Amino acid sequence: MTTILKEIKIDVELLKAIERRAKRENTTEDKIFNEVIENGLEKKESQIPEHLIGNKNTYNPKKNWDNLKNIKKTINGVKPVKTLLDLRTGKG
Repeated sequence: MTTILKEIKIDVELLKAIERRAKRENTTEDKIFNEVIENGLEKKESQIPEHLIGNKNTYNPKKNWDNLKNIKKTINGVKPVKTLLDLRTGKG
């Protein structure tokens, strides 16, 4: 991880909370600050507004993953280069 030194303005109460947590967890304030910022950014990015999810009632990531696993099973017996050449030459 690359670090930089940057001066920022932070609320005194937030800084005190970071200091308390760092002491409680026996770690540095820098690590706590970075962890809190990173977690906050991930949480914010993962919140997709409901009106932007067109398939919210039908999307099942596990089902889609299972379909991809099944595709691999069918591809194992296929020789893509031979198949493509056969199609190009009219044999397929």
